[in-house]
Amino acid sequence: MREIETSNRLYEEDGALYMTATVVTKLDTDTPENSQVTFILSGNRLITNRYVDPLPFRRYVAYAERHSAQCATGAAVFAGLLESTVNRIADVIERVGANLDAISVEVFTPPRRRRPTRDFRAILDRVGQSGDLTGKARETLASLGRLLVFAQQAPNETFTTEVRGRLRTLSRDVTQMADHASFLGNKVNFILDATLGMINIDQNNILKIFSVVTVFLLPPSVIGALFGMNFQHIPMSTQPWGFWIAIGMMLLSAVLPWLEFKRRGWL
Repeated sequence: MREIETSNRLYEEDGALYMTATVVTKLDTDTPENSQVTFILSGNRLITNRYVDPLPFRRYVAYAERHSAQCATGAAVFAGLLESTVNRIADVIERVGANLDAISVEVFTPPRRRRPTRDFRAILDRVGQSGDLTGKARETLASLGRLLVFAQQAPNETFTTEVRGRLRTLSRDVTQMADHASFLGNKVNFILDATLGMINIDQNNILKIFSVVTVFLLPPSVIGALFGMNFQHIPMSTQPWGFWIAIGMMLLSAVLPWLEFKRRGWL
């Protein structure tokens, strides 16, 4: 069941169809994972071999109990399970899309409307979870797409016309959802690059502040060091107004660079 070769996942033996698909499970947890499910369709019977209990299967069981007439054959049950699985993947893709839209708004909000601080680590965690879900959904859709192609090529007596119509509809849905999942994957990469770029911009702004403060404090430090030398004869050191002259020079040496920076638009 874990083999990725199509010949090991999709084949016919003794009149029975063996079809293995990868299905993403545990979507409501922080650790979704892909598991394998094998559908064995023999005559009018359907057997599923699996080591998980996916939510789409539980939902379909509840549906079948209320609509037993639509689950009279193994092929109909097979189509119903696939429809339930595809609907679940569609919900996941919609959720990922909404999450990415919210992250995009948070990342690209104009400065005047932006929160004072943004937790980029939390944003990266959300982007990573969305990317992981998108990847697992794409893997499931690719597996289901191969399975549906194989099922539609099965002998005519295996599937009725009505079931084949449902499979064709599912095949189209899977193709469209796979394209949308690819779009979401590209969007994940775009938002990830943008978030990392914003982190670099914020770091550069912090370094810029330190650099500017250093430039402002350097001239006063030099003046203070000159007047603090231990030589006997220092200009104005013996005058009562010498201290205030030194303070004024230090303030002026700090204010002049600040005014020049403001004039050039560097602040």
